[in-house]
Amino acid sequence: MADKTSGFFAEFKTFIARGNVMDMAVGVIIGGAFSNITTSLINDIVMPILGIFTSSVSFAELTLNLGPAVITYGNFIQAVLNFLIMALVVFCIVKALNRFHKKKEEAAPPPPPGPSAEERLLTEIRDLLKSK
Repeated sequence: MADKTSGFFAEFKTFIARGNVMDMAVGVIIGGAFSNITTSLINDIVMPILGIFTSSVSFAELTLNLGPAVITYGNFIQAVLNFLIMALVVFCIVKALNRFHKKKEEAAPPPPPGPSAEERLLTEIRDLLKSK
């Protein structure tokens, strides 16, 4: 039993130590913080400006009363705008990273050329002479 658990923990340690997992963890933490910034941008800057056109201070106040049910569609609009801004920023970041990686690949020196036909022929002759 102890052998199985130690194998499990060793495998888990190997999994966690991989670079991709650590990168993902950092991305999740930064993404959470960035989400707060984006939410503040939407709630505190964008929505009051859009509220001017709807005669409302904020979209959160936009509701529809259907009997006893209150549908707060303004919150939904805020969430959609928040998502669209986050998606735009992530798209721009990925695009910049792809451009960076493309330049990095272009800057890498080409692999050395293989042996010429003459060198291959001389190598074959050498190998034949060695085998005799």
